[in-house]
Amino acid sequence: MTKIGVLTSGGDAPGMNAAIRAVVRTGIYHGYQVVGIRRGFAGLLAGDIEQLELGSVADIIHRGGTVLRTARSEEFATDAGQAQAYANLVAAGIQGLVVIGGDGSLQGAAALAERGIPIVGVPATIDNDMAGTDLTIGFDTAINTAVTAIDRIRDTATSHERTYIIEVMGRLSGHIAVAAGLAAGAESIVVPEALITNQQICERLQRGFQRGKRHSIIVVSEGAGSGYAISEYIRAYTGHQPRVTVLGYIQRGGSPTAQDRILASRMGSYAVELLHQVPGGSQMVAIRGGQIISLPLREVAGQPHTFDPELLLLSQILAI
Repeated sequence: MTKIGVLTSGGDAPGMNAAIRAVVRTGIYHGYQVVGIRRGFAGLLAGDIEQLELGSVADIIHRGGTVLRTARSEEFATDAGQAQAYANLVAAGIQGLVVIGGDGSLQGAAALAERGIPIVGVPATIDNDMAGTDLTIGFDTAINTAVTAIDRIRDTATSHERTYIIEVMGRLSGHIAVAAGLAAGAESIVVPEALITNQQICERLQRGFQRGKRHSIIVVSEGAGSGYAISEYIRAYTGHQPRVTVLGYIQRGGSPTAQDRILASRMGSYAVELLHQVPGGSQMVAIRGGQIISLPLREVAGQPHTFDPELLLLSQILAI
């Protein structure tokens, strides 16, 4: 193996640039020629490939987003698209590929690997919803962004003696909601894995008001429903006038935290080591108990990863 490629795919996540930097510099350290594929699998199909040098990844470790850009590709999801992607890799002389992205991206990587190219997946998604790994790149930054926002909203909630509902991202996973809600002291956390009814939310609010509490924070995962729908129910059930904030894409941007930069650096570098030491098959880099490990990509891609239910229970106990 003399030439490897790297691409970022799917939703961007803080820390992707740190991972790209680690792939490029570790690859060059081992004597590889390293190329970047712009705009993910869509760029691979278009042949949008560029040579990367040490200076190409200078001063990017602190930047959010991805300098290689990203995109989603319906064409790549087809057999014909994957065949063309493989042909483009062969034509470009790319003998190993690092794919940095979320679950959908790594499922695509696993399918492409079955055509005969060694691929290592690096899990990068703010949702932290990928099996086999304790953490994904971008999760720590996203929850810190959410906690900062909730802390500021609480100031207003306290001042106006109101209930505020904060809707966070996470797709069908409650990882962000549970972590941010626990860290910010939310009174209620609504997640798709352990739904509570709107009536239960209202009853919890009323118990708080009965003991003298005049403001509350409710964190809702986007996969569990609409913050606005919950607000309307609370308004009708209690007569209170809750306010809603949807954090949205603010959680995906911004400078990555130190933890995400370190995790991305470790994962990106280890991805190249896997290609260097075991140049065959397809693997995913993961972290378990603080240790960087590898797992068969096909076994973990597409599998669910739920949060620790004890964290949700703890949040309920502390919000009594």
